[in-house]
Formats: sequence, structure tokens, C-alpha cells
Amino acid sequence: MPIPPSNLPVEAVLPELLGVLRAQPAAVLQAPPGAGKTTRVPLALLDEDWLGAAGGRAAARIVMLEPRRLAARAAAAYMAALLGEPVGETVGYRVHMDTRVSGRTRLEVVTEGVLTRMLQSDAALEGVGVVIFDEFHERSLHADLGLALTLESQAVLRPELRILVMSATLDGAAVAALLGGGGGTPAPVVSTQGRAWPVETHHLRHRLEGAREAAVARAVLAALGDDSGGGGGGGGDVLVFLPGAAEIHRVAARLAEATLPAGTRVLPLYGDLAREAQDRVLAPAPPGERKVVLATSIAETSLTIEGVRVVVDAGLMRVPRFDPRTGMTALATVPVTRDSADQRRGRAGRLGPGVCYRLWTPAEEAALLPRRVPEILEADLAPLALELAAWGAADPARLRWLDPPAPAAFAQARELLAELGALGGDPAGAITAHGRRMAALPLHPRLAHMVLRAAELGHGGLGTELAALLSERDVLRPGGGGGGERGPGAGPAERA
Repeated sequence: MPIPPSNLPVEAVLPELLGVLRAQPAAVLQAPPGAGKTTRVPLALLDEDWLGAAGGRAAARIVMLEPRRLAARAAAAYMAALLGEPVGETVGYRVHMDTRVSGRTRLEVVTEGVLTRMLQSDAALEGVGVVIFDEFHERSLHADLGLALTLESQAVLRPELRILVMSATLDGAAVAALLGGGGGTPAPVVSTQGRAWPVETHHLRHRLEGAREAAVARAVLAALGDDSGGGGGGGGDVLVFLPGAAEIHRVAARLAEATLPAGTRVLPLYGDLAREAQDRVLAPAPPGERKVVLATSIAETSLTIEGVRVVVDAGLMRVPRFDPRTGMTALATVPVTRDSADQRRGRAGRLGPGVCYRLWTPAEEAALLPRRVPEILEADLAPLALELAAWGAADPARLRWLDPPAPAAFAQARELLAELGALGGDPAGAITAHGRRMAALPLHPRLAHMVLRAAELGHGGLGTELAALLSERDVLRPGGGGGGERGPGAGPAERA
């Protein structure tokens, strides 16, 4: 299927990658943000013979995982546009409560939780020729689980199924060893360099004191007033990284009170934003206008926001943290990791020389963790334990993991499931009929149990309303609350 040529860096290694996947069941592609891996690789795979129709059968589909709903929709829309088609023809997507596919769709972009549902309903993934794990370096719980289940499906049911893991910053050798079976020959690793212009980086001279939102607003105003841009970013759009929607709204309010240059538009970008508003952010600014995009970490990877030449990084990110004493998960605001900070800075150098303002000192930068902790090592494992029970794997050691779940945390999760009636009382602790009904709901096991029991008592409406209120976003606050305390352990909604 012909697509317009490009000069993206990934084009140089596509022949090597395609050759590897013709001969091997798995591969790793290391390519930094901006290399073109998200959109060029899946389209290049569509014409491969091993995916084509044979013996009268329909051509196998490609399933590509994206960590967030916005990225999944944006990638599908961009690839469909390259083919000159609407979304839902050759290229479609499946995300929570939003599906655009048809009988002609051969490339489905899905969020990570959707793949888990697909595997639970069809362990062999019949009709799928390759599963692509994009942006795997984010290491979400769903991505780790999806890869573990897909590897078992490949090993037991579908040896011809291909698996491709694509990452910007992850250690490719460790993933290659996992894909190769651990003790055998590792899967091939294909690497390419990114295409980035130089980005001049500015740090604070002194540690930030006081309200961070005020400092962010000052940095934005300084960037808008600097026509030279220091590193050449003057005149370009400004991308601001903030930990959550609440901070975005506070910074937007401060900027609304300030005197901005004529033609400047301030636009928010976070997971719960309406799709039309998200599309306006991703589109180029009209002539004579300049965008200031206030975004969460959703804009770190996968998405390309046209026109960005300046990045302002508040230096914080929001991560889920499980407290085993209370059995609850809360969103914690923590300093950004070094790999995330570098990805954020790189957003200023996608189109030309840019500039990045980091709202922390060089000394603070030296203390940053090199990379984010995989979610599986610090998250509530009750949802994982329920999915594994539904899969028929009571012991996670049966599967292959990059980082296996901690035995003590996993045992605690199974104890909770047993108390909820999701697991049987026998030593094997197999999933019960109630547990299967819980697993079918897109809720944390505690909430799923509550909804089912409420329905049995004739209070199904009340149960679902309580589940919404106790879930990861406060539905009574504008913008979904943007973080803070969350309900009993739901994962980031952008991944659903």
C-alpha cells in the first residue's frame, strides 16, 4: 500500500526491521521521539507477505498499543490521512468508549487495557498477525501485563504471531532477552537516531520557593517576550509541562490576568479534555497566532504538536502510589525523572532550533532519578491479580516479565480478591463466577464488587454512581480534578 515518502530517521532502518520480522517472531526497535516509528512502521508492515491473504483467508491485522487515548486517536488519524482515507477504513482505533473500525480495518491502534480485553476474550488473538507495543518505556502496568500475556499466547497457541516492542529510552537489551525467551537467543534489536535540532536549556539560579504556578506563568511570559528565543525558539509555539489538570487551570487563570502578546491563545491539553479541544491543540496555529499549550505528560511522547519551538517544564509529574497499609492508591506529585525531562526538552527541537526553560536548578537536576520506576513495582496489584486469575495463571512466575510483581504485594492482592469472593477458598484459589463478572467490568476489583453487589440488592444505579465518584477522577470538579487523592487503585484514565 503506497504511502508518501518521508525523510524521517526511521525510514533508514525500515528495510532492516522488515527483514528481521520476516525471519523472526519478535524484535525491538529503539528510536527516540521524532524518529517516525509510531506512524511509519505500522504502515510499512501492511504490505508484508506474512500478513497477506493466503488460501482464501483474510489478511491478518496489525494491533498497535499506545499508552493513552489521545495518542491512539491522533496516530490513527495521521496514518489514515497519509493513506487518503477516513479513520475506520484501513486504519482505525479502539479506546475506552470510542471505537472507529470496520470490516476493512487492517491496522488497529488501541490503548493498553483494550489489548488485555482482547486477549481475555480470545487468547490466541486469531486474525492478528503482529502486536506492536509502542512507547513501551513508559512501563505501565497494563503494558507489562499485555506483553506477558501476548508472549504466552505466542509460545503456546500462536508461534507465527509477531511481537514488536518500540521504545525511546528503554534498555533494548533487556527487552530483547525477554522476547527471546530469557535463556535463549535474544530478539534482534534495530536502532535509529532521532532527528532533533539543538535546544538551548536554561535552569533556575536558585531553588524555586513559593507557588510553582506563578513561576510557570512568569516563564511563559518571558518566553513569549523573547523574540530571539535564545536557542532560536522565538516566534514558535510554547509547550508547558504541568503535573495535572488542576495546575493547568491555575496557570491558565494567571495567564488570563496577564497581558499577553496579540494573537496568543492559551490551550489546555489533558486526557479528559473534549476531543474537539484536543484536535485544536494538535493542529497548527493559524497565521498570525501563537499557541501556549498547557499539557500534562500526555505530550511527552507519541503526539506531535505542530509549531512548538519553546518548552517550559515545571519539573513535576503525577504517578499512582499504592499504600499497602490502607489498600488505597493515590496520585503523588513527584519530581520528573531525567529521561522524561529529556523527552520534554526534545519537543522544542522537532522543527528547528529551540529553547527549554527548566524550573529547577542544576543541583536539583543532578539529584533526579535516571528513569521512572515501572508501575508494576509500586502499584496496587489487585487488578493484575484478577486479570491473571481470569487468564488461568494464579502464579505470575508462570509468565515472562521484564520486572515480575513482588511476591508479598501479589499475595496481598490475592487475599483481597478472596475476601471479595473473586477467588475460591481452595488452595488453588481459582477465579469464581463472581470474579469473572468483576473482571468483565472496567473497574478496580473493589469497585466492581461493589457495583455487582449493589445490583443484586436492587441499587445498581447508586452503585454505579458511587463507583464513578470513587474512581480516579472527581466527576464533580471541572477538568476531572486533575489529580490528588484517587479511589481504590484505578489506573490512569488516559490508558483506558
